[in-house]
Amino acid sequence: MPPRFDENAPRPVPPLPDQDGGTLPRLVAVMQRLLGPDGCPWDREQSFETLRRYVLEEACEVIDAIDGKDRHQLREELGDLALQIVFQAELARSEGAFAIDDVIAAIVDKLVHRHPHVFGDVKAEDAKEVLANWEKIKAEEKKGRPILAGVPRSLPALTRAQRIGEKVSRVGFDWDDAKGSRAKVSEEIGELERAIASGEKAAIEEEFGDVLFALVNLARHIDVDAESALRATIDKFTRRFGHVERRVQEQHGGWGDPRSNGSQANLPLATLDVYWEEAKAAEAKVEK
Repeated sequence: MPPRFDENAPRPVPPLPDQDGGTLPRLVAVMQRLLGPDGCPWDREQSFETLRRYVLEEACEVIDAIDGKDRHQLREELGDLALQIVFQAELARSEGAFAIDDVIAAIVDKLVHRHPHVFGDVKAEDAKEVLANWEKIKAEEKKGRPILAGVPRSLPALTRAQRIGEKVSRVGFDWDDAKGSRAKVSEEIGELERAIASGEKAAIEEEFGDVLFALVNLARHIDVDAESALRATIDKFTRRFGHVERRVQEQHGGWGDPRSNGSQANLPLATLDVYWEEAKAAEAKVEK
């Protein structure tokens, strides 16, 4: 066990070139103190199940920091994510299952085993060969396990769909090129249109899902990350709608049109489209 964490003890951080993870025991000691008899009541009430949401939230905040290219924020968010890892390792210690050193040992062993081109005598000329070797080694490690078992169900749906496409492609279950994938999109849209015409809710939902899945496969074939593409579009829509909202406030005093004497709950779409086009034009000007 690490020594009991003393909040009054000096906590120097080595210069960047000298940092080697040697301060990790401090975080373990802090967590042990928080979970101890004289620790934090909230922390002591937590379980793997209650911490589940925080793992996802912290991982998403790391992604936001990466996308924002904010290294200061990234440092902070990585710390929050590391806390979740140590927190759960300490809960596992209390169960007698494992602890943080077991976690570290397992990932170190895995990395050494899956990088024989670095730690062994296997040759890999480029990243593609590295990935192929990695998948072969994983298959040997998990012999008998279904190919898609390693794709977490809790991933965002677009990311999960793309990972599934990648995995089945590696065993040959895929279109030869983007043309086949693009044709599948058209086929699925046709089936969706027929389902909409039928008015059957279950069929519409199923075919809509098929269209999304086909689009994700096309994204993979044209080297686009579907999740990132949709996030960027959502961000773009949010920016443009923010302009619309400001113009509505400036020109109309709010969303309800006061000139309609209460008969017009919302402004006409044609009016809102004018402000939307303003936003698009302003973005195009900045991009030039």
